Amino acid sequence: MFRTRFAPSPTGYMHIGNLRTALYAYLLAKKHKGVFILRIEDTDQSRNVPAALAAIYNGLALAGITYDEGPDKDGGKGPYVQSQRLPIYKKYAEELIAKGAAYYCFCQKEDKPEAEDQPAHPDVTRDPCRFLTEAEARARLSGGVIPVVRQRIPEGGSTSFDDHVYGRITIDNSQLDDQVLLKSDGFPTYNFANVVDDHLMEITHVIRGQEYLSSTPKYNLLYQAFGWQIPEYIHLPLILREDGAKLSKRAGDPSFEDLVNMGYLPEAIVNYVALLGWSPGNDREFFTMQDLIEAFDMDRIGKSSAAFSMDKLTWLNGEHIRAMDPAAFHQAARKYYPKDSGLDEEKISRLIQIRVEKLTDIPGMIRFLSELPEYGPELFENQKSKATLASSAEVLRAVIPLLQKLEKWDNESLFAALKDFAAANGYKTGTVMWPIRTSLSGLPASPGGATELADLLGKEETLRRLVIGLQKLES
Repeated sequence: MFRTRFAPSPTGYMHIGNLRTALYAYLLAKKHKGVFILRIEDTDQSRNVPAALAAIYNGLALAGITYDEGPDKDGGKGPYVQSQRLPIYKKYAEELIAKGAAYYCFCQKEDKPEAEDQPAHPDVTRDPCRFLTEAEARARLSGGVIPVVRQRIPEGGSTSFDDHVYGRITIDNSQLDDQVLLKSDGFPTYNFANVVDDHLMEITHVIRGQEYLSSTPKYNLLYQAFGWQIPEYIHLPLILREDGAKLSKRAGDPSFEDLVNMGYLPEAIVNYVALLGWSPGNDREFFTMQDLIEAFDMDRIGKSSAAFSMDKLTWLNGEHIRAMDPAAFHQAARKYYPKDSGLDEEKISRLIQIRVEKLTDIPGMIRFLSELPEYGPELFENQKSKATLASSAEVLRAVIPLLQKLEKWDNESLFAALKDFAAANGYKTGTVMWPIRTSLSGLPASPGGATELADLLGKEETLRRLVIGLQKLES
């Protein structure tokens, strides 16, 4: 059975890279009828942010990513919060020491070798304590010194592994440092805890960012030292801004929740994020979550970095809005409507749904319904509708009394009356509708046509605005 996990640190917001990792792990598990696990990696106590834990849960819920096992869903492999698993890490660290695959390090920072004493590779640390005898280590332990535990990397040879995205990778062991596994406060480092937990939670496929490629050989040496089966790896390419820089909250790039607050639908964001590094193998771009589960194939994840485009997300968001059930759109949109406007909100929703790109566009899009903006008579001219200042004035003079007498006031009745008026007086329908729509909106473009706006505004307000329009033309 496929078992995947999302293992975030509660150190901040749910950024786009985190969301993609969680999504791909979820899709892979669901595609293969497997189990998706949430594990909280809170071993770096200095960086933990209490509010960030809520952001993780809220982010997954917003995205529609439901975990099968986690801190509040015990599947028999818990606890699922690393700070609650400290005795487990201590046990396995001591087992590594007994096997000779790790050692106690008693050095303080000032005891570290000078740069010239280090191996050639800049990332490598060869700690002096690596060379202590067992008796020397025990003597220091009995003296009350609290050590860290470091991994003992083999001096020679190389370590290889296969990745579903990047293929076969080999790294010389001389380039790998004796990383800390267990800190002096009893907390494991991520590099140790993720190996222990992935094994004990029976994770079959590890999905994470490409920045972990260089550390994977160290993880595999730990698996080998324990005699454990190594999981399959799927390392994901970077997500970049369109200018080629890495996405960064500090640079102003939005988090998942930021995007939701900016008016993007969670399902549209999820759809777009799925396409940042993965391809369905055709030109299809619109996906629901169920569509993604059915289409997802880890072998179609590419190596190239993906560029995050706000324009593309906005387009896709509009597609999702237009695909929404009208009742669902109305519920999402109504919180953006002015209170106590007296207008039929359901009619507004029907009018604007096909035109909205982001929910936050709605207030600006419908502001004219509450307050007619200032506008000049030049708006009454439109070449496509063959509307001129003169023809617009003629039309308004004639239709105001016509509409005053109209008894049934709805879109169909209005359209029929105005179409008949145009035919009877030799006007094109557009020539009649243009000055009415302009008078009712005061805008060069508006959601809905003349009769839709008149229906929404009601008879009294429609006639008031038509009079204002005529006055502008006659002044």
